[in-house]
Amino acid sequence: MALFDERDDVVPAPRRRLPRSTVAGIWALTVALLALLALTVLPTSFVVQQPGPVFNTLGTAKDADGAEVPLISVSGAETFPTAGSLDLLTVQVVGNRDRTPSWFELAMAWFDPSRAVLPIEDVFPPDQTTEERNEQSAAMMVDSQKEATAAALTELGYDVQPMVRVYALTEDSAAQGILEPDDIIRQAGGVDIADTEALRAVINEGGGSPVSLVIERNGREETVEVTPRQADVDGQTLWLIGVTTLHDYVFPIDVTIQLDNVGGPSAGMMFALGIIDTLSEGELNGGEDIAGTGTIDSAGTVGPIGGIRQKLYGAVDAGADYFLAPESNCDEVVGHVPSGLRVFSVATLDDALTVLETLRDGGDLDALPGCE
Repeated sequence: MALFDERDDVVPAPRRRLPRSTVAGIWALTVALLALLALTVLPTSFVVQQPGPVFNTLGTAKDADGAEVPLISVSGAETFPTAGSLDLLTVQVVGNRDRTPSWFELAMAWFDPSRAVLPIEDVFPPDQTTEERNEQSAAMMVDSQKEATAAALTELGYDVQPMVRVYALTEDSAAQGILEPDDIIRQAGGVDIADTEALRAVINEGGGSPVSLVIERNGREETVEVTPRQADVDGQTLWLIGVTTLHDYVFPIDVTIQLDNVGGPSAGMMFALGIIDTLSEGELNGGEDIAGTGTIDSAGTVGPIGGIRQKLYGAVDAGADYFLAPESNCDEVVGHVPSGLRVFSVATLDDALTVLETLRDGGDLDALPGCE
């Protein structure tokens, strides 16, 4: 008996065709996977801003050796205990010209209110190297610390003497071989110089004529002469000597601000408040947790900053209940305040002090200006 039919005329059963809906689903999944792959690997021209580290100006920070030290320390004057927090906020940038975020990362950031998607040129100008950007950011941080110290000590009644210090020379500087970094410019054209604006005015009034400068170098005064060069700056024709300067001051006491790896000028107001609290009896903030941001100059004027929406969310993450925002940033604040945070608008250091005093004394917070 045969176990198998040996006939060779058996016709195989026809294959069942997949339903159209199944085929369409497979193609849709394939296209989606290819799109996801493209979104992951294709280059972009954007970066992402997000909340960065938060530092309490009344607390500590790590020094260059990794040890915890007071963020603000003072010698030459009596200091007092503090409580609560006066937080300064930072913003982190995800991406750079060497590695930009993927389209997928950008899409995730787009729907996150604590992050912002920006064209890469807004953060990394094409005519500026990463090293130049870092140097500029570091210089602005140093400048903001000096301005904050000047504003705070002036508020407390100390005698602060301003001066202009050379920070660096440009590559094509007219002052090459004449001026050096750390030179203090005391006079220009016979006029006492206390700020960069006064120096610029003297140089441009000369219309390109050589300018006599009295400088202090290594503790000794010298007189030098620089012939300015003409240049177009933001559509204006100006005479320049080719130096970048810092506002510097002679302080009657020593104030040290320890904050490594953070750049820019936006912490100025919070530095000033931290210095005042450290040098003032009692708790300036009433022991509350308060965050804020804003540039400051020696006169106590609070200026605008970038990334304020990210800083609002950074404040909430750090546990702050109140936020001091520059008045000039209020248009970016309205409609973007995270739940649980109360924002006050400030235009000067005195405005910020009024907010802190009202909180400390249990005053009427509704009478204070907010971002409406």
